[in-house]
Amino acid sequence: MTLEEMQAKIEIQELAGTFSNLEINVPAQMALFTKDTQVKVYMGENLVFDIHGVEELEKIFSQFTASVKRSHHMNGQHVIKVDGDTATGILYCRAALVTEEDGKEFISDNFIWYEDTYAKIDGKWLIKARTSHFTISDKHILGA
Repeated sequence: MTLEEMQAKIEIQELAGTFSNLEINVPAQMALFTKDTQVKVYMGENLVFDIHGVEELEKIFSQFTASVKRSHHMNGQHVIKVDGDTATGILYCRAALVTEEDGKEFISDNFIWYEDTYAKIDGKWLIKARTSHFTISDKHILGA
């Protein structure tokens, strides 16, 4: 592995960590995607979103997170393959989202793996395409 590849992997891991650290700050997250990004979201085997472009992504993410009061993300293993100014990666994540319904707080605990394509544009790594696989999701009253 070359020093350039190692540097790219570090920068891409920082990109993934920044996305998770921003949690539900959708406008700030949009700066981490290319303008022509494509994002697909699967819940189990079902494709629930097929999003094209950062404007559509911001609209859908904003709607999805509108009822989220608090969240917590933990990233796990992240395997990255670099090829010049492009890269691919698989990233595992656990995301907990707290919402309120009928005066009660609910927590949704989600186990996700992301299948990503990254592009280095103007010296900065961005998410070019992402397929999110929600493999396990559990929702219940918080504290119950």
